[in-house]
Amino acid sequence: MLTEERKEAVIELCRELIRRQSYSGHEEGVVAVLKDFYTRHGFDEVTTDKYGNIIGVIHGKRPGKKLLFDGHIDTVPVPDPSVWNHDPFAAEIEDGKIYGRGTSDMKGADAAMAVAAASFAEDTGRDFAGDIYIAGVVHEECFEGVAARNISRTVQPDYVVIGESSNLNLKIGQRGRGEVVVETFGVPAHSSNPDKGVNAVYSMCRLVSEIRKVKAPHHDFLGDGILELTDIKSSPYPGASVVPDYCRATYDRRLLVGETKESVLAPIQEIIGRLSAEDPKFRAQVSFARGKEKCYTGETIEGERFFPGWLYDENEDYIQDILNELHSMGFDPQVTKYNFCTNGSHYAGEAGIRTIGMGPSLESLAHTIDEYVSLDQLTGVTERYIGILRALLS
Repeated sequence: MLTEERKEAVIELCRELIRRQSYSGHEEGVVAVLKDFYTRHGFDEVTTDKYGNIIGVIHGKRPGKKLLFDGHIDTVPVPDPSVWNHDPFAAEIEDGKIYGRGTSDMKGADAAMAVAAASFAEDTGRDFAGDIYIAGVVHEECFEGVAARNISRTVQPDYVVIGESSNLNLKIGQRGRGEVVVETFGVPAHSSNPDKGVNAVYSMCRLVSEIRKVKAPHHDFLGDGILELTDIKSSPYPGASVVPDYCRATYDRRLLVGETKESVLAPIQEIIGRLSAEDPKFRAQVSFARGKEKCYTGETIEGERFFPGWLYDENEDYIQDILNELHSMGFDPQVTKYNFCTNGSHYAGEAGIRTIGMGPSLESLAHTIDEYVSLDQLTGVTERYIGILRALLS
């Protein structure tokens, strides 16, 4: 039961998390707040790993499944605080809303998960079957699912609840995301004698024109797979009097279930092979981008930017158990999908762990100026998380 005291607790915890600026790689302030909450509420274990992910654990008195709540604790930056009507790190409350960077994406859910777990443990006297894990995940904004790999290896959960914004609806899938890099290689020359060289930009123009003809696949539930050009860079830049000998283009590829690294690159590799056969001077390659970032612990996190899509059947037993419990509480969530990429790319897409998503607020509020979460959504999702715990661990 979500008492008024517990409603105040989740509101205050959310505000305290917002006050701790936690851009990717600088999440230590949020980790300290969560560690204090977990300790004060008698969690059985509180640990941090090499990347700085924090995991709080409550063990039930009876054997059962492991349920992991996943909430990332990093946020995108605030480029210009002066354009906000509310201080992005003051957690001001106005008109029934908490304003601040990360309120919707996703410190509101982080707070709700913590309070829901503590409340469920108190209400049951810990007489439930299984174990509750709450993960505060770093660097999600840079690498969806990469830091989460370390968590699932450690926890080996049976179920995962992703807390990304869902307007209190139940998410059973999402498109994935790949960052495809296409490179062309030329021969440098003085621009007054261009015939002496091979212009890598012209080669890229030919390649881009052909790639534009590639039709990405479609899924009736998840929608279209997307292949969209997002940037082109040539070298040297600026190229004063020099024919560029290198050009790099990046594509955002939205992935559907069942797509692999090989199947995504294959159409582009076929085009490169054909153009190379037509013109011996044409040289190009395609790959997935790699990222590398520093964690607040000093550890380096890196990975290939390929994050699979995932989808579960609404009729799966665990999803029906959750829906039945929520219906019994008077809630009627829609069963739908995320439009963006989440840590579910690892848990469901890579590891095959039974996963759902539910969080407070609207997806469209993520990364916006004057980002907010409504108090009703914040307390509402806390109550629903308690319902999910009852459904899967009772």
